[in-house]
Amino acid sequence: MKDMQKDELSRFWFMVSNAVPPVGVFLYFKHRKNHPKKANRALTSAMIGVPMALVMSYIINTHLLK
Repeated sequence: MKDMQKDELSRFWFMVSNAVPPVGVFLYFKHRKNHPKKANRALTSAMIGVPMALVMSYIINTHLLK
């Protein structure tokens, strides 16, 4: 039971890896062998963060800088 709790990515690291995708990629490589669920969640969060950052930068650059 103890190992199951350690194999979950915390909300804090999920948000950080979403906001800063290189952190999620780093967490993936750090945890991929010992904690595969944690590693996959970090990588998924990072991959979701990249398009979100692109969309937000487009919105900010086109609508707010007129």
